[in-house]
Amino acid sequence: MDEAGSSASGGGFRPGVDSLDEPPNSRIFLVISKYTPESVLRERFSPFGEIQDIWVVRDKHTKESKGIAFVKFARSSQACRAMEEMHGQCLGPNDTKPIKVFIAQSRSSGSHRDVEDEELTRIFVMIPKSYTEEDLREKFKVYGDIEYCSIIKNKVTGESKGLGYVRYLKPSQAAQAIENCDRSFRAILAEPKNKASESSEQDYYSNMRQEALGHEPRVNMFPFEQQSEFSSFDKNDNRGQEAISKRLSVVSRVPFTEEQLFSIFDIVPGLEYCEVQRDPYSNYGHGVVQYFNVASAIYAKYKLHGFQYPPGNRIGVSFIDDGSNATDLLRKMATQMVAAQLASVVWNNPSQQQFMQFGGSSGSQLPQIQTDVVLPPCKKKAPPETPVKERLFIVFNPHPLPLDVLEDIFCRFGNLIEVYLVSGKNVGYAKYADRISANDAIATLHGKILNGVRLKVMLADSPREESNKRQRTY
Repeated sequence: MDEAGSSASGGGFRPGVDSLDEPPNSRIFLVISKYTPESVLRERFSPFGEIQDIWVVRDKHTKESKGIAFVKFARSSQACRAMEEMHGQCLGPNDTKPIKVFIAQSRSSGSHRDVEDEELTRIFVMIPKSYTEEDLREKFKVYGDIEYCSIIKNKVTGESKGLGYVRYLKPSQAAQAIENCDRSFRAILAEPKNKASESSEQDYYSNMRQEALGHEPRVNMFPFEQQSEFSSFDKNDNRGQEAISKRLSVVSRVPFTEEQLFSIFDIVPGLEYCEVQRDPYSNYGHGVVQYFNVASAIYAKYKLHGFQYPPGNRIGVSFIDDGSNATDLLRKMATQMVAAQLASVVWNNPSQQQFMQFGGSSGSQLPQIQTDVVLPPCKKKAPPETPVKERLFIVFNPHPLPLDVLEDIFCRFGNLIEVYLVSGKNVGYAKYADRISANDAIATLHGKILNGVRLKVMLADSPREESNKRQRTY
């Protein structure tokens, strides 16, 4: 669709092509009579706010109106109110056909549909973790009628994650809230619920992720030096003064979907949650990522800040200050790093495995397991001489778990004979005396994270099949 704009009367400000969607949702799309002049559009729509320009779409050859026009406002709340009040109205006393008014889709979007109300009425906000839904409603009801408020909570602990949604009855009310609320809320439009991704986009992203897994990304630690949004990590930045948390803010010049954001940051073990945000003041991609532990967040921040996705576009990653005590977070990080290093030492030294499992006063203590998986209670192991009915192959990322932890985890499904690690590799095996127990272990543990380690649990070749394999003669 061509947009041949007529010149703005009055010599006012006329936005360039790059400014047509600044801020987003500030441009309305009109279906009007072919005989409606621009002066009538300006007269009827100027009461809603500052009009920056009007485009009447015309035929390239005849220069006649196609009955389509665009009106660019200075603010998205002005455009939304114009849509609400003018849709279905007649522009003049002699007009019999009502006009249609929609919020125009961003020019950078691959879609040409009109923006639906669901995308314009729900906002995403960052809030103190102490906030209740009533506190959230009280803060935002001044901007309009609220349909509902909700706070995102941890599924295991039930604690607030410091994130919430507010759904208004009208798009103009949501826009007013975003424009006028305190900047500490970082209010933006939320992604529509159950928004489907394009299959081609998923295929492209899947390929990108495989490349990232196979190659260490080249990281430019100081990209976007001329962009204020990407300048939080400065060459002169003192890392000791930088806020540290388990939550990261992700910014990109190219918009991304929630599936894409998850796939990028899931490369680092321990990913708990991610959320894509829509910024009303730019066309950049924005998102929030949260990890189960601060060590994963720090690793992700310094490994993925500057990562190229798609190729040629570097993403910016920074910590979100959630008010946590930096000393406590660093202490937790140090504990996690020591635990990981100890696990690596134990894994590479079988004698140390036995010491950790049976030696000293710690041998009588149950291993500590941190996970969001609901594990059944411990059960007795099967006798060592029990015939093996099923054998499981286990892959660890980034390092194997200690043997006592593995035994504690896999014996919970019953009939465990033995669990062991392959020296020098991130793999292991579990032998079961019952196939149902082995299948339960796969269903519960495959793809899950325990103590910061992601597990892949799958069926291994049966001992009978292995015994029938041709023996090497050299």
